[in-house]
Order: sequence, then structure tokens, then C-alpha cells
Amino acid sequence: MFAVMKTGGKQYRVEPGDTLEIEKLAAEAGDTVQFNEVLMLGGDSPQVGAPTVEGAAVQAEVLGQVKGPKVINFVRRRRKHSSKRTKGHRQQLTMVKVTEILGSGADATGVQAAVGAGKAPRTAGTAETAPKAKATAPAGGDDLTKLSGVGPKLAEKLQGAGVTSFAQIAAWTEEDIVALDEQLSIRGRIEREGWIDQARALAAEKE
Repeated sequence: MFAVMKTGGKQYRVEPGDTLEIEKLAAEAGDTVQFNEVLMLGGDSPQVGAPTVEGAAVQAEVLGQVKGPKVINFVRRRRKHSSKRTKGHRQQLTMVKVTEILGSGADATGVQAAVGAGKAPRTAGTAETAPKAKATAPAGGDDLTKLSGVGPKLAEKLQGAGVTSFAQIAAWTEEDIVALDEQLSIRGRIEREGWIDQARALAAEKE
């Protein structure tokens, strides 16, 4: 039997024993996770979902967290700053091994559902939260709409993720950028608009 499952916005054709590198999951090596979005089951009695097959699931063992191949990102801004920047990025992935394909009864297995790292619920003390401030924000925070491409709605989303000051943004690391980009679905706007450079300049003006 094989299955076509969906995770991280991608579809995979899998069979028991297959090893995959998928979008990062909120899980640790040795955990067993269950993918409940099964679009199709193949074999002697094929089933096609509408859009998913009810009661079907794919279970897998987490082998570890890895990084994908390096991707070079070239950014050129002609307006305002007229700058160029070349930056590399390696996507965070999770390696899993498919152990079982369930045609029914997925709800009763008790196995934790596979959840993307950016969608994991926040709990006290966890690392998978919004980037932490490396400088203390003033009372009331900064006006984030001064950043290029940030309107009132996006500023509200940033504040909801705990981002309230230019000092925080200026201190972001590559890992912080990836985590926030995934959490808020802002599709590379941080690097494209040059928020970090702008935040450094705006923070310097306040001193």
C-alpha cells in the first residue's frame, strides 16, 4: 500500500520504510508522529479523498532535525537606499521514516499529530516562539510603521508576536528571521525591505 500525504504545503507519495526530508516539525528525534492529511490511498482498493481520505493517516518516526542545501539570495534595492546584498540560507528540515499507513481508525491511535514548527502552540519556556528582544523596549514600544512595507495591520501582527522595538529587529539573527517569516507568513519581506538595516538606523536616531 502507498499513500499520498500533505505536509508543509507539499505532497509526498510514501510507502512504509521510506525516508523523507520535510518542512520542520515541532518534534524531537525518536518521536512518532501522525500525518492526518492523506489525499489518496493506493493498492488493491484505491481511495481518493475529497479532499482527504476520512480516517486515513501516515505514521512516521522522527530521525532528527537537519538543514537543506544552501540557497543564495541576492537582494537589490534601487529606491531609498540603492544597496545590494548577497545572503545564503539553509532551510530547516525534519527527517522522518514512514512506519505505517493506516486506511482507517486514525482518530483512535493516540499518536501526536505532525505539527509544523511555526504552527506549534506557544508554551512557557519553549524555544519555538517569536524572536526574543536583545534590548529592552521602551514603554509603549516603537512606531513599527516607520519601517518600509509595514502598515498598521502588519505592525499589529508584529506586536502580537512580541516585536515592539527597533532594537529587537536590529538584533535579529538568521534563525530569528526564518522563524518569524514562517510564523507570520510575510514571505521574505524582512530581507526584501531591509528591515534590519532600517531598524538599526531608527534605533540610532533615538540615542
